[in-house]
Amino acid sequence: MSLFQMSQGPTYDPEAVQPMRDELTALGIEELLSPEDVDRTLQNGEGTALVVINSVCGCAAGNARPGVAHALQNDKIPDINTTVFAGQDKAAVARVRELMVGVPPSSPCIGLFKDGQAIKVLQRFEIENKTAPQVAEVLKSWFDEFCDSEGPSIPPEEFAKLTPYQACGSQIPLM
Repeated sequence: MSLFQMSQGPTYDPEAVQPMRDELTALGIEELLSPEDVDRTLQNGEGTALVVINSVCGCAAGNARPGVAHALQNDKIPDINTTVFAGQDKAAVARVRELMVGVPPSSPCIGLFKDGQAIKVLQRFEIENKTAPQVAEVLKSWFDEFCDSEGPSIPPEEFAKLTPYQACGSQIPLM
């Protein structure tokens, strides 16, 4: 397999990363799997959209995903909540990164879009230096300032049943 072909496919075993995807989709977050999905959702939409660039790394497992989960229990949340997965949905991730003008690529990464424009971004270096509750507080402050949709994203009784997935990339086989 050439380097070009290898870079087009998933970096990690899709079966192994599925629990990391499920952790966000269980919150009502929609996966964007292609650049077309990204454009249709972010560029053509009005209102606010959360985009989580998910990852296999430890700071995604320990800080980003749990922080997003708790933030989406807020009284105000974005109109649309989405995710792309670094190392899996490569073209979709590249398109999100293009839309985050001036922001260097990082994963995990969390962005808030309003009327198709990125207005807030929390990059990896900011996520890895925060606890999950601190990430949640940053996101809640964004939601309170910019969002009008009523939260939470899922009922509190459903949220209480969720168990965070704690594996990191060191345990995930490369393809």
